[in-house]
Amino acid sequence: MPSASTKAAATDAVADTRLSPGRPGHRRMSFALFAAGVAAFALLYSTQALLPAVSADFGVSASAASWTVSAATGALALCVLPLSALSERFGRRALMTASLAVAVAVGLLVPFAPDLPWLVALRAVQGAALAGLPASAMAYLAEEVRPKALIAAIGLFVAGNSIGGMSGRIVTGWAAQLWGWRAALAAVGVLALVCAVVFRLLLPRARHFTAGSLRPRALARNVRTHLSDPLLMRLYAIGALFMTVFGAVYTVIGYRLVEAPFSLPQGVIGSVFLVYLVGTVSSAAAGRLVGRLGRRGALYLAVTTTAAGLLLSLADTLTAVLAGLVLITAGFFAGHAVASSSVSRTAKTGRAQASALYQSAYYLGSSAGGTLGAVAFHAGGWAGTVLLGLVAVLGVVSLTLYGTHAARVRERTSREMYNHAASPSVLRA
Repeated sequence: MPSASTKAAATDAVADTRLSPGRPGHRRMSFALFAAGVAAFALLYSTQALLPAVSADFGVSASAASWTVSAATGALALCVLPLSALSERFGRRALMTASLAVAVAVGLLVPFAPDLPWLVALRAVQGAALAGLPASAMAYLAEEVRPKALIAAIGLFVAGNSIGGMSGRIVTGWAAQLWGWRAALAAVGVLALVCAVVFRLLLPRARHFTAGSLRPRALARNVRTHLSDPLLMRLYAIGALFMTVFGAVYTVIGYRLVEAPFSLPQGVIGSVFLVYLVGTVSSAAAGRLVGRLGRRGALYLAVTTTAAGLLLSLADTLTAVLAGLVLITAGFFAGHAVASSSVSRTAKTGRAQASALYQSAYYLGSSAGGTLGAVAFHAGGWAGTVLLGLVAVLGVVSLTLYGTHAARVRERTSREMYNHAASPSVLRA
């Protein structure tokens, strides 16, 4: 039987071979997953900035056109868990490669959709294909990166998401103004193809992956374990609520800016998404925020920033709206990076399933936010969308406060049990 010191030495030896800043392979891994994040978000939200043009071309309402976004995110949410099980068997790297390949291939077909139902159907297939990427990427990082560098690594992957979302919307905005929305979607497909090739060439082979079982019972056991963990459940709900805000705001913002008093052209509306750069910075800085404020402190800062941005965006001046979008974007990406990295650190087994459940909740929030945001905008204008966002923000605050209270109760109970066990009467007994 190996001694405890031998087991500890073996654990340390495994940790020493994991990637961290300055070690061989870390930079390649960072660039590869950054490129994957760019491709995924560029494809997933490729129609979001084009919704006014899609509505005009097909003669449909904002809520109907919003299904070109919600179908993709909803299909991703439904497929991420079963595909994460495949990554446990065939490897994170293989599944991420296959997911990007299929999503890019569909992305090159999307511009040829003859009508809205076909466009929605192709977008759903694309979202389902992309489902293999996010949970596998989080599990890959949790296995291949040293724990102290994990939040920063996940933050960089999330930063790639923000760059992809921004570049996809800017490209589609200007391409749509010059050549129409179909050409804009084709341009995003080409961008994603380049990123997918970079990802495959740079991503190092996994060194700490151990193939698991595809048995449904094993998968169900992992899922039950994660769903019975109160902390994981709060993190899943927080991710969903953050994404509800983000999905609602960015699905509707194009309709608001194309109307009076702004009346902006499509290209300029696409350039508004440059504010995604703020999300790149805030997600990459999430690790430092957690180091200074703790996980819950970082979440409080993220929700405060998001709420302030929602309220500021109510003003009818372009400067105020842009400032509001900056705050919303910064708060969202910081909160998402903190919550998603916390899931990876909390789950001790079945990390792919734990991340998959988070991604399911996250993208269900996006799908709900896109659809409900459009409905709220139709019913009450931009104020209706902001109200929806504030309700979601209040939900994040409530969950975080509950987590803080629960942690204090656990600490007090542990302290009382320790004091009781150490009391003289107990010792004499």
